Amino acid sequence: MSDAARISPVPAQERLVLLDVLRGFALLGIFLMNIEGIVAPFETAVTGIDPSHTGIHYWVDALVYVLVQAKFYPLFSMLFGMGFALMMARAADAGRPFAGLYLRRTLALLVFGLLHLAFVWTGDILNTYALLAFAMLLLFRETPVSRLPKWGVGLMLVPPLMLVLGGAAMSLAAGIPEVAAQIAKSEAESRAGLAAYLQDQQLAYGSGTFMEATHQRLLAMPTALGALLIYGWQILGLFLLGSWFVRSGAMARPLDFARLFWRLRWVALPIGLAITLASVLLKPTLDLATMDLRQGSAMALQMMGGTLMCLGYLAWIVRAMDSAKAAARLAWLAPAGRMALTNYLAQSVVSVYVFYGYGLGYFGQLPRAGQVLYVLAFFVVQVLLSRAWLARYRFGPMEWLWRALTYLQLPPMRRG
Repeated sequence: MSDAARISPVPAQERLVLLDVLRGFALLGIFLMNIEGIVAPFETAVTGIDPSHTGIHYWVDALVYVLVQAKFYPLFSMLFGMGFALMMARAADAGRPFAGLYLRRTLALLVFGLLHLAFVWTGDILNTYALLAFAMLLLFRETPVSRLPKWGVGLMLVPPLMLVLGGAAMSLAAGIPEVAAQIAKSEAESRAGLAAYLQDQQLAYGSGTFMEATHQRLLAMPTALGALLIYGWQILGLFLLGSWFVRSGAMARPLDFARLFWRLRWVALPIGLAITLASVLLKPTLDLATMDLRQGSAMALQMMGGTLMCLGYLAWIVRAMDSAKAAARLAWLAPAGRMALTNYLAQSVVSVYVFYGYGLGYFGQLPRAGQVLYVLAFFVVQVLLSRAWLARYRFGPMEWLWRALTYLQLPPMRRG
């Protein structure tokens, strides 16, 4: 039996706890990143360090931007690629056709994502994963293991290159007087349009009805899906890198890849942190209404630094899991990781109810440091509830539904 088959997530006794711990860790990081775009208009979460914050709120915002932003969706993306490789290996070992099975799984995820995007929160990532999973299935199912990291790195470099070249082109164009005037006019119009758009979000989410908020989310869907044109390349590359970690045996036999994980811990992570800090020094706050070489370079550096730091985080958790004492401490993340889909959706469903106007109405009222405390407290509750749930049931509620739609049969829910 292959290494991938031995770490099948179906029987509890055969699970690779490392993957569950990584999912739990990624789930916490994703929530720390998302909360800013839930308690206030989504765009405020993607503009870097907010200069309006003062005191502890400024430093919390800066720390989240440097240590969390753009570090955990890459980890979640790699874990998605690992799941693809695991499912493909299990299908091969069982002699089952893989394409149809994975197609149903992906279509179900797409439905979950679109419903979440339209009726809960505009920052949904599930629809993005589902759409890119089709490309993974069509283009890279037969890719040899040795080529996966090459394709992965190549695809991940496309968005930074696009950002730098686009910014450089705009800066060069701004040097032509007649073009500069047109650019300035366009930026002024974009800034006015963005201000109006943020005001619409403030009204719809802060004091609007459910239908008004849903209408606003539907208006934002083209922008959310359009981000695929830039970030989709990176996420697909991360899928391939995650697939390599499983198909190469690195996740099942980390000691055989000790040198790789050492380099990720002691080289990739420090370099990634340095690149991220360079991005902050270059442009700590991004202006969504403009683009030039400075901003394009800052965004590219943030993206590349985040990916390197993500790999470093992964390697440190792999290292910690080699120690029985550290593994026991990290294992508390595993139940939340086993129910990652349920917990991810619960984070936004509950938080939208807490902060949106058709719920408790605390939109825009929780300060930055309070947001982090909210996330930590919420996540602790999720871990405890996940542990209690999995003591009685085999799957989380959404995991059960996803599995039922994938295999077209109702799996047993209660433990024997």
